[in-house]
Amino acid sequence: MTETRDETLTPLADAPAPGSNRAADLLEDLLLRAGQPGADGLVEFVGADPVLPTPFPMAEFGAAAIGAAALQAARLHRERTGLEQTVRVPLDASAAAMRAWRYLHDVPRRPEAGGAPPVAFYRTGDGRWLFLHRLAAHHLERALAVLGTGEDEDEIVRAIGRRDAAELEEAIMAAGGCAAAVRDREEWAAHPQAAAIAGMPLFRITKIGESEPVPVGDGLRPLGGLRVLDLTRVLAGPTAARTLAEQGADVLRIGSPRYPDTFRMVQDTGHGKRSTVLDLRDGGDLEALRGLLAGADVFSQGYRPGAIASFGLAPAELAELRPGIVSLSISAFGAAGPWAGRRGFDSVVQAASGVAAEMGEFLGGESPRSLPGNPLDYTSGYLAAFLVQVALERRAREGGSYHIELSLAQTGRYLDELPRVDGFAAAKRPPELPAERLDELMTTRETPYGALRHLQPVAELSGTPAHWERPTAPLDHDGPTWG
Repeated sequence: MTETRDETLTPLADAPAPGSNRAADLLEDLLLRAGQPGADGLVEFVGADPVLPTPFPMAEFGAAAIGAAALQAARLHRERTGLEQTVRVPLDASAAAMRAWRYLHDVPRRPEAGGAPPVAFYRTGDGRWLFLHRLAAHHLERALAVLGTGEDEDEIVRAIGRRDAAELEEAIMAAGGCAAAVRDREEWAAHPQAAAIAGMPLFRITKIGESEPVPVGDGLRPLGGLRVLDLTRVLAGPTAARTLAEQGADVLRIGSPRYPDTFRMVQDTGHGKRSTVLDLRDGGDLEALRGLLAGADVFSQGYRPGAIASFGLAPAELAELRPGIVSLSISAFGAAGPWAGRRGFDSVVQAASGVAAEMGEFLGGESPRSLPGNPLDYTSGYLAAFLVQVALERRAREGGSYHIELSLAQTGRYLDELPRVDGFAAAKRPPELPAERLDELMTTRETPYGALRHLQPVAELSGTPAHWERPTAPLDHDGPTWG
C-alpha cells in the first residue's frame, strides 16, 4: 500500500473585501486554495448580493462555488478537445439554487402531504433557545423519547421549557436525535469544536495511493464516461453528485433501507442519476457495492466520520480496492474535535455556530432564524463537485488516488467570516424572486414520479450546455449495476 501523504493545497486565506464583483473575488480565492490557475476572465457573474433578505453574502459565495465547478468542467473538456468556452453565473439563480428543493413540485401542483413542520426553535428553561431538527422522522422520534412526550406541539413546548439548552442538546444527540443549543458567535468561538474547525483549511485534498494516469471523460460532454458512486443523503453530498451529472457523469446513487431521506430533497438532488438501494450490513449487498467500486472513478459518501469505514471502505482501503479512485467525504462538523462524529445538518450548524442568532437579530424578532435557504449544504455540494474535478485533473496528469474532505461547519465558517452586505439594502429585499424570473429558471420534465417542475442547472457553459440526461427517479428505481 502506498504511504498516505497529506497534500493540503493551501491554508486558510484572508477573506476577500466587499467590491463590485465579490463573487469573482471569491472564485479566485477558491481556485487559489485548490492550487488551480485563476479564472482569466472565463467566468462572468451577473448581479450581486443582497438577493434575499439576509446580510450574509450567500448568493455570492454559492455562485463562486457553482462557477468553480463549471469552470473546472470546461477546463477538463478543453484538455481533451481543445474547445475553449466561457461560463456565465446569474446571482439570482444562484440564490434560488441555495433553496432548490423548495421549488420542486408536481405538475399539476398538488398540496404537500402533512404540511410544513412546526417552528423548530424552542425556549428552554434557562432562558435560551434550542433548535430541534424535525425533518427526519427517526430523529424526531428519538428526541421525543428524551422529552418524554408525543407529537403534540404544546407538550413539546412544555417539555423543552423545563430543560436547560446545553443539557438537552447533549441528551438528544446521545439518544440518536439531532438538536443544537443556539449560540451567538462569541459563545461558539469559545467552544472546543469551533477551535478545531478554526484549525482546519476550508477543504483538504490528500493523495492516498498510486496509480497510472487516467484520462478524464470521453465523448461530447465534459465528464462523459466518468462513473460516480453516490452514497450520500439529504443535500450536500447528493448535490455534489448531481453537479457532476449535469456535466455528463454517470452517477449511481446508493440509498439505504435503514435511513429514510426527505422526499422532496431526494427528488431535487436526483436529477441526472440512476438510483438503487443497498444495505451494507447485508453481506451480499456489500459485495455488490465492492463490485460497483471496481468500475467507479469517484466514491462519494456523506455519513458521519467512521460510519462507512466500518464496512472496510475507508479511503485507504478504497485506494487499494480501486487504484485511481477519488474519494469524497462530507460531514457536518469536520474530521477533528469533540463533535467530529456528531450528526448534523445545515440548520443545526447554523444554530450552533451563531448564524441563526445573528439572523434573528437582523430580522428583529424574538426568536433565532435560519438563513433563507440551505447555503451550507448546497455550497458544500457545489464546492465538492469542483474539488472532485481538481483531483481528477491531477489523476489524469500524474496518476494516484485522492481523498477530499470538507464539512458544513467549515463551509459555514468561511461564509460567516465574509464581510456582510449592506443591512439596509438586505432588509428591503423581498423573501422570494419575482414569479416571472423563477419561471425562467425552471423547467418541467416527465419523470417516474410523473411530471415535475424544478430548477435548471445554474451555470451556463457556452460550448457544452449543462443538462441532466436522466430525470430524477425514486431511490429503488434501478438495479445495482453500471448502465
